[in-house]
Amino acid sequence: MSARDALRVRRVYEPPEPADGARVLVDRLWPRGLSKDDAQLTEWCKDAAPSSELRRWYRHEGERFEVFAERYREELAQETAQRALERLREYAEEGPLTLLTATKDLSASHVNVLTEVLKEGG
Repeated sequence: MSARDALRVRRVYEPPEPADGARVLVDRLWPRGLSKDDAQLTEWCKDAAPSSELRRWYRHEGERFEVFAERYREELAQETAQRALERLREYAEEGPLTLLTATKDLSASHVNVLTEVLKEGG
């Protein structure tokens, strides 16, 4: 199964499903009100998340998304993030990978950029 076919995106607050495969939280901060047991994570991959500075600048304001995405891609090119991306690709090669986030609006989320980068393979 290729990484392209194995990626899913879900909110971390949704109950786990058997089809999730590896469940990886890709937020820098732990989700409010969620216990580690309830999350049922395979891994918490903070290094794949946007920096705190970028996240605070963006504030999920839709008109900033394109600039946010460019800056986030620049962060993902850094060595620490590259190691995190490699781990995520390994999970995806082994089977389904579900990227989890606490973000309410998935359409304007960093997870979409992360998914694109993973599918591009670079």
